[in-house]
Amino acid sequence: MYHTWMRFFTPGPAHHRLGLVCLGVGLQYGALPVVGPRTLDHHVAVVVSAGSGWFLDADGRRGTVTAPALLWLTPGVPHHYGPDPEGGWDEGFVVFDGPATATYTELGYIEPARPVVPLSDATGARAVIGRVARAARRGNPLLEVETGAAVHELLVALRRARADLAPDGDPVLKALARDACLPLSVADHAARHGMTPAELRTAVRRGAGCSPKDYLLGIRLGRAKELLAATELPVAAVARRVGYEDPAYFSRLFTRRVGMAPIRFRAQQFRTVPGGWSNQVPDPDDPPMIERTPAP
Repeated sequence: MYHTWMRFFTPGPAHHRLGLVCLGVGLQYGALPVVGPRTLDHHVAVVVSAGSGWFLDADGRRGTVTAPALLWLTPGVPHHYGPDPEGGWDEGFVVFDGPATATYTELGYIEPARPVVPLSDATGARAVIGRVARAARRGNPLLEVETGAAVHELLVALRRARADLAPDGDPVLKALARDACLPLSVADHAARHGMTPAELRTAVRRGAGCSPKDYLLGIRLGRAKELLAATELPVAAVARRVGYEDPAYFSRLFTRRVGMAPIRFRAQQFRTVPGGWSNQVPDPDDPPMIERTPAP
């Protein structure tokens, strides 16, 4: 005995240009029938939140699936899997595709070479799948955009829930973020952590999906934007604050990555206010607001 609910969608060309489209969603539990062997031309994320089973990969290797776990079904890769016939399992799946899948794969959010990924917790991913299921109600005029946006959110939730990654981020990444604006090279950062540059590259690529140089640059330029938007510091002083002694090099780097020179960015975004710039992130459930005097 098993129970299945699923919906499938056909987004139009304009929706595909958003980067990701949701092609279907399903919720199933019980002693489900075996899937495959088969090969798909789109992506499927299968989240197993309870129970256990098996997975046969493209090379014929059979492995055990124990919840919570993620099954990556990727285009052109044969797969064959199923739950244990006695206990079954509880799964939710989302079918998706789009040009952004290539970038998510490059960043390590989609892992074609790793079809079975242990998760630390399936709660977040299942919550997103639940929202896709609710959006799939008949007659929803926002269906394609709402479900496509949810696929982006699902990929983030699955990345965060990977059992081999700390939920709050790798300690090395936290330390790099803390020290990003110090005038240090990648080799200097590696030495501070007792690592070779190659080991640091591997750790950052695994945790953030990019090179240490790009990771540090993103943080430095983000801080530079804050200083340009909220202070009157000269560009040279901003450059030094974020780790660049040569203001001309900083300006060229900023212009190449941001698409405009620092002075132009400041002209567009400058908005200093009384009280100055705060580093404290507002509580989204209780943001600061102007106190309004009740009408007489």
